Amino acid sequence: MKRRDFIVKSSVATAALTTSAVALGNVFNFKHANNTVNIGIIGTGDRGTGMIYNVNKIENFNVSGCCDILPFRLENSLNVVNGKAKGYSDYRKLLDNKDIDAVLVSTPFSTHSQIAIDALDAGKHVYCEKTMAKGFGGIHNLVEKTNQSKTIFQTGHQYHSSRLYTHVVELIKNGEIGKITAFECQWNRHGNWRRHVSSPELEKQINWRMYREFSGGLVAELCSHQIDFANWVLDEKPNQVMGTGGVDYWKDGRETYDNIHLIYNYPSGVKAKFTCLTSNAKDGYQIKVMGDKGTIILDYAKAWFYPEGGSKKELGIVDGVSGATVNWEKGLGFPIILEHTEPSEQALIDFKDSIIFNKKPISNIITGANTAICIQMGLDAMYHNKIVHSPAFY
Repeated sequence: MKRRDFIVKSSVATAALTTSAVALGNVFNFKHANNTVNIGIIGTGDRGTGMIYNVNKIENFNVSGCCDILPFRLENSLNVVNGKAKGYSDYRKLLDNKDIDAVLVSTPFSTHSQIAIDALDAGKHVYCEKTMAKGFGGIHNLVEKTNQSKTIFQTGHQYHSSRLYTHVVELIKNGEIGKITAFECQWNRHGNWRRHVSSPELEKQINWRMYREFSGGLVAELCSHQIDFANWVLDEKPNQVMGTGGVDYWKDGRETYDNIHLIYNYPSGVKAKFTCLTSNAKDGYQIKVMGDKGTIILDYAKAWFYPEGGSKKELGIVDGVSGATVNWEKGLGFPIILEHTEPSEQALIDFKDSIIFNKKPISNIITGANTAICIQMGLDAMYHNKIVHSPAFY
């Protein structure tokens, strides 16, 4: 595919994706006359507080309540809210507040399912951070409850909301890289992933990601985004997974692995590899989708196309230099250019729109549940050192 075609198609995609929901004919279906959505944040650690900053940017979207069992985190979150919000140490009290329309669940992984179920029972719309639920039982219970509910449920795989990622998925499904043969994904960091603990009794509350009782480790907290992407692109669910990992670098008492390596097999024959390290950050976050006509590589906010054919050259604009040569032998690719909002912010905009216009989110209970099943399969494969075949997906 020519670079010019990417730019033209990207511009068209941007115009289409910025069209308002009203223009597309969605029916207004929300109780507040001024379209204002009041949201409560349940779990105000790094992610929950970070999402408050995003809510603050969005018109007619207000944080009306914050909840955390750790007083210092609750106080910090209330300090960053635009306007006034009430603080809670018990999420059930927040759910009793009739003025709160929706909740964002950003608590430890093991608590997602029960808190989200309680929120649905309270009639709240739910944005549940990834990974959606821990264990097959927790996944099933949440799916059943959501299917019985009339409120909106969105899963926090925010790249479903990324206009860049959506455009790339469209390119791939339109055959621009040909027949997909493999995914190679990584999310590498160099750090121990540990948070400071002011008192020993707070260790598991603050560093819950280190303990299997509460956490899915690197697979659930990081690689889940990329596994969700592979499912999305292929429109398939894997039929088996094998993997390995260990606590091989950070010998500090943690139970979840400090490196993981997984290979998922899909019914179409595509293999998808996922790696996450905490001892080497080379290339950081990357998704590589490989086809018989080319490869697309994605990072957080940018994408590049690499056509097959090692000696092919083409003149174009590269890094702002007109007439530069794109030489595939040197490993340079065409940038896929598309203006887009940061994915976590866009995901909240989409959640608000889904509530107001009563429309099903793209990242919904089914996509979230199927990714959560993949995560549990991967954990079982690593922890039990066996090939795990898929249970029933949704």
